[in-house]
Amino acid sequence: VDYIVGSETLENSPEINPESLKKKGLTPDIIKSLESQISNFTSMNHLITVSSVGSDFCTSKLRVSDSQAEDWSFDLLSHLGFTQEQIDSANDYVFGRLTIEGAPHIKENDLAVFDCANKCGQYGTRSIAWNAHINIMSAAQPFISGAISKTINMPHESTIEDIKQAYMDSWRGMIKANALYRDSSKLSQPLMSGTVLKVNIEEEESLAEGLMSAEKAVEVMADSLPVPEAEPLARKIVTRYIAQRRKLPNKRTSYIQKAKIGGHNVYLHTGEYEDGTLGEIFIDMHKEGAAFKALTNAFAIAVSLGLQHGVPLKEFVDAFVFTRFEPNGPVIGNDRIKMSTSILDYIFRDLAVNYLDRNDLAHVKPEDLKPDIVRSEGEAETEHNLNSGLNPAGSSTEGHEIQLTLEEVEPAKADTSTLQMDLSGSAVVPLASNSGDSDVEEASKFGFEGDPCPECGQFTLVSNGSCLKCVSCGSTTGCS
Repeated sequence: VDYIVGSETLENSPEINPESLKKKGLTPDIIKSLESQISNFTSMNHLITVSSVGSDFCTSKLRVSDSQAEDWSFDLLSHLGFTQEQIDSANDYVFGRLTIEGAPHIKENDLAVFDCANKCGQYGTRSIAWNAHINIMSAAQPFISGAISKTINMPHESTIEDIKQAYMDSWRGMIKANALYRDSSKLSQPLMSGTVLKVNIEEEESLAEGLMSAEKAVEVMADSLPVPEAEPLARKIVTRYIAQRRKLPNKRTSYIQKAKIGGHNVYLHTGEYEDGTLGEIFIDMHKEGAAFKALTNAFAIAVSLGLQHGVPLKEFVDAFVFTRFEPNGPVIGNDRIKMSTSILDYIFRDLAVNYLDRNDLAHVKPEDLKPDIVRSEGEAETEHNLNSGLNPAGSSTEGHEIQLTLEEVEPAKADTSTLQMDLSGSAVVPLASNSGDSDVEEASKFGFEGDPCPECGQFTLVSNGSCLKCVSCGSTTGCS
């Protein structure tokens, strides 16, 4: 058992033990504290660090510089003089080898009894052959009315031809269903094979702290993995291990967006990494009560921690867009977003538009913000004439005010809400008037169906199969 899962103690460790640590300068209290934390870690490099020993002690007693103490990738054991072979030997003793292969008192002929679906640990070489899964299912299938819920585990080295052969063997064995899984074919899985574990700890920590670019990390990993298709596997490892926190720079770029939703002012602050990706958000609603404000602050912190630990922004956007609660309704102050179903819906729409280029979540397209998009040629000519001192007919208007009385406007069926009033009570023709199109025609002009949404009232319905879907609030007229 000690050979497989480790002794979980530093006592009698062959290289790194209480006596050797004392010689390196650690005090008995610190060694006792490290001993009590062994169950929380999986390797010596993670157990004995600057943070676990104490940064003040390291800088004052162990000759660790301030920059090294602040560097999460700093290897304290190497700094103390331990070699990688000594660290590996201590790892095997304290944390185990995670495989029974090579254990004392076990005969080579008996190892098959302990074989698992995958290779065990970084030293394991044995596993159950994938065709053995099929054979045992074929033996049991004739006595079972339904299909067997059993996954056929295949090693990472399996080829497309192996997959084909597995399905052919399953058909010949009259198996009713076949669920195949190739080791490490997903970014996460319940059991981690030895292939993934054969990664240098120092490289892992460098990747986790963002000290390498993603492409550089893939190259390093691919070189260190002597398996077929190493580069795809390396990309998966980078994605998996990058989930440790990546710190933001002390001086960072950002933007602040103010908006009003349902009479509530909302300030969204962002913080970015050097490459422009989002790393943190702050939400300020200064008119809210203390409890609501504390909850929004805590939510912003949780999202920021997720972003810094590698959670894609897309996952947050998909989770919180279209959430519905008050305050909600029209959005004032944002050029691209004009309606929201909740504060969270607005925040993640704004983040998606600015950082993911998700124009499908915006109500106004970038080209719609150009001044010539919403005006016809006649309107542009009218504005040019007015700015040049000419009336719409082309004659000079210098020294005169273009005025129409309400009696003159009414027969023309002009929209009096767009007229400006001077001090004499006469209606002044605005510089850029409405074209007179209805809301339905305006909506149709931008690709919408033209009917109002039954939920939010916006003219933003689009075809969704045989029904309609609102891109503002997400509701449908019958289809899911």
